[in-house]
Amino acid sequence: MTADTLQIEIKQTDKSRLQEVDFNNLVFGRNIADHMFIADYRDGQWQNSRIVPYGDLSLSPATAALHYGQAIFEGMKAYKSEEGDTLLFRAIDNWKRFNKSAERLCMPSIPEEVFMGGLTELLRLDAAWVPSQEGCSLYIRPYMFATDAYVGVKPSDTYTFIIFTCPVGTYYAKPPRVKVETHFIRAAEGGVGGTKCAGNYAGSLYPAKLAQEEGYDQLIWTDAREHAYIEESGTMNVMFVMDGKLVTPFVSDTTLDGITRKSIVAIAHHWGIPVEERRISVKEIIEALKENRLESAFGAGTAVVVSPFATIAYEGVDYALPELKEDSFVNKVKDYLTEIRTGKTEDIFGWTLKV
Repeated sequence: MTADTLQIEIKQTDKSRLQEVDFNNLVFGRNIADHMFIADYRDGQWQNSRIVPYGDLSLSPATAALHYGQAIFEGMKAYKSEEGDTLLFRAIDNWKRFNKSAERLCMPSIPEEVFMGGLTELLRLDAAWVPSQEGCSLYIRPYMFATDAYVGVKPSDTYTFIIFTCPVGTYYAKPPRVKVETHFIRAAEGGVGGTKCAGNYAGSLYPAKLAQEEGYDQLIWTDAREHAYIEESGTMNVMFVMDGKLVTPFVSDTTLDGITRKSIVAIAHHWGIPVEERRISVKEIIEALKENRLESAFGAGTAVVVSPFATIAYEGVDYALPELKEDSFVNKVKDYLTEIRTGKTEDIFGWTLKV
């Protein structure tokens, strides 16, 4: 069985909600498209693949995911080309990362034909939901959760896999102010920091709330042992341009192997820009800022794409980042990524897939 031969039962909505959406004023995550793809894991195999109108689910109060956190997800985007085609960006990488998360949480892997077959058929059906406005895209949320109606700590025998989509605009309206977190941690060595499991995000909400009350938009997470080394920022990987090099924390089991991050590293190599993937101390970044050696600091991720920081706060001091020049690496790589994703320039890396 391949993605093209996957048998999918399709039930279309009686009334589309497309006309209710103001595509010129999209709020991230608010407008869900008409349909969703669902598959069930029963008796050791994925089955009952179907596309149905987006709607509520019926779950037992004893559903395992609600009690023990067996739940994972991915974040992806589709773009509209100038020719009107729907383009996916590095979807196979998302599928591989999804299965890496599944393995770590003792969940079944998703076959490529189910993941990609369900996704492409869903996008064909809801193609009109892919925005064509500049800076906009169709956000895609695949996720899986345990469904055994059983109270007891053990891997579930049954699971549900769902994909739904929503048209989105810019994640941050302006460059975020970020605070270096030196008390709470996001992940520890040997944990699940390298996965996209639901609990990782729940655990970050309280520290983020405290930072927001202080006037910051997001946190920069540091290592669990010393709170000395930079790991991630909120839902983003962190990258720096300093001393003529692109510098970013190496991927470990405490950081997510970000697809946007990997893409930026590949582009930098292609452009002949030196890249260092290594441990980065907070003090190194602060010193580089003070000595005017830090050109930029930015977050990278599917939701934000590339988001330069306005301020980095550390130990009670706000350090303002330099104003970006028009020809800065940050601006150039963001524009280049957008051009690849929307088909405006040749994809020499083979990252895009036409649906």
